[in-house]
Amino acid sequence: MGKPVDPLTIRALTRLLAQLTLVRKEALPPLPAEWPPNEKDSRAYLDTVVRRATQRILGSDGTDFSGLFAVLGVPGDALARFAGQMPSPARRPYGFLLMNLNRDNAIVLEGPKLSMARLAWNSASYGDPLHGLASHVVRMRYPDHQLDEVLDAWVREMGSVRLTAVNGARRDFAHYVTFERINVAYAEVIRAAESLGDVIDVPRLAAVAENVKAALGAASGVLGMSEVPPVREIADALFRWQSGHLVQRKKRLPIALFRWARDTRVTDREDFPYGLVRQALAMEGLAPAHRVFRGTAHLNTVVQPEDSPGPVVVRRETAAAPRREQGLLPEHAVLQVIEQSGAQIRAPRILALGYDDRGRHFAIHTYEGPEGRPPQHPVDGLLPAEADELVDELAALAKVDHSSLPSDEPEGGFYRWLTERLAGFVDDLPAETLRAADQRGLPDGQVLRRILGRYEVTERTPVLLHGDLNPWNLVRAGRRGGLTIIDWEMGMIGDPLYDLVRHLHLTPTRTEMRMRMFERWSRKLPAGCVAGWERDWRVYRWIEQIRSAYVDLDRMTTGAALSTPNVRRAVDAYEMTLSAATGSLGLRRRVVPKAPASLRAS
Repeated sequence: MGKPVDPLTIRALTRLLAQLTLVRKEALPPLPAEWPPNEKDSRAYLDTVVRRATQRILGSDGTDFSGLFAVLGVPGDALARFAGQMPSPARRPYGFLLMNLNRDNAIVLEGPKLSMARLAWNSASYGDPLHGLASHVVRMRYPDHQLDEVLDAWVREMGSVRLTAVNGARRDFAHYVTFERINVAYAEVIRAAESLGDVIDVPRLAAVAENVKAALGAASGVLGMSEVPPVREIADALFRWQSGHLVQRKKRLPIALFRWARDTRVTDREDFPYGLVRQALAMEGLAPAHRVFRGTAHLNTVVQPEDSPGPVVVRRETAAAPRREQGLLPEHAVLQVIEQSGAQIRAPRILALGYDDRGRHFAIHTYEGPEGRPPQHPVDGLLPAEADELVDELAALAKVDHSSLPSDEPEGGFYRWLTERLAGFVDDLPAETLRAADQRGLPDGQVLRRILGRYEVTERTPVLLHGDLNPWNLVRAGRRGGLTIIDWEMGMIGDPLYDLVRHLHLTPTRTEMRMRMFERWSRKLPAGCVAGWERDWRVYRWIEQIRSAYVDLDRMTTGAALSTPNVRRAVDAYEMTLSAATGSLGLRRRVVPKAPASLRAS
């Protein structure tokens, strides 16, 4: 928000907005054919604004911005969604609107007199006058405490020239202001991207990224963003967008762009040579929103280079919501071992690993989703055939030779290591999360160690584990059919029972399905991998219930990754998670007192 504006200036600006509505429609250029014919229908006008803004994002002029918004974590439908939920505005007669009246183009000379400087009349419109006021309020950056003052001044000025134009203004104004804040956020990102032009200028890129971060930060609440990416990620996204469109316009790969450096941990592949990697990187910035998937730790962009046998995924780590729990094995190494083993496991193949023009690390995997459509995940649970297939893949995984992977046998066995890892995770949580945990009856790391230390589990033959078999890491009907396991960054070596129990905890599973999977799993795996599972599986389930209580509380407290579907779902079910965790620990959960209604409303 900007500095307060003096009353004389407010009066002058609102008088101008009121007087603009006296301009006759016949004196203006012809309106687009799509404009509402009923010139008092505020809802039809609002729908028209939403439709035009959406067309702008999707690239009606040939430039698709939807992928850029998806990379930045900005929901592409926030404007339409808010407008759909907004109460129908009152009927007001349309008028000539000036949509960019702000601090940079209006100067008060003396009293209520104005001077206009750098005024862009191409931003003018014709519609609900209250939208013109909301646009002015947002672009002028009035402090919140002055909004009522501005509205009062506008009602007085507008009422003196066109009384029906103030109909319902006090009811509709706040809705229009929120609507326009969303609209301006979209417009700022588009304007920033277009301002980069055809010359890649690193200092300018950084400055534009700062502006985008400020715009998204100001509107993150109304946009529904759980976090705003750091400036570095925004600059990287803008660079990829600009570079991709330069290639698109020139219809060739410039020698100076997309010269990537190989990470030697993944060697050259004949089926995906250096040139194909360049093509994939060049197409990354052009991908539309439906080909961009932003998860809790990675940004995945699906592209299909011209000479590639199928679509591939350009995979990058994100910093906006860093994962507090890290895998023990490099994802690329796990995928290499699986591919080299020839085991019947549906998993992506690693095609390239390297550093792009800006020195940012990336990986390229085969895309395992359905052709031309986003991946489908069994978020409501597995079908019987899928459950059987997953168990068979876990059995195949248990037979993969993992001796080449960097792993030391944990002292005291896998269970002791797992409990210490969980307790250490709790120790390292932010102070605000630990306070919230204490309020709810969840213990600190030291108490957790003592409680979990009471249990023991059977030592089973260690195998390669996925480490995070939640439903969003399972893909239906991939290119090879069946159920594919993706996102192996949490890979580890350990007890094979743990992978299955973690899956059952994270995926909606009926009792009969759970028993079906356990029975098949105990038959398919070697005897050394299943001994004592009937007694031990509940211990692992308790650990996962406890882990979820801390992980989800941390996300609720810090706001990290709340916009991703799996996190949103977990947070919505937190009361059940907390009850299960405190029950597993043998502790009594505490009731957190609700804030007074007045504070919740604020």
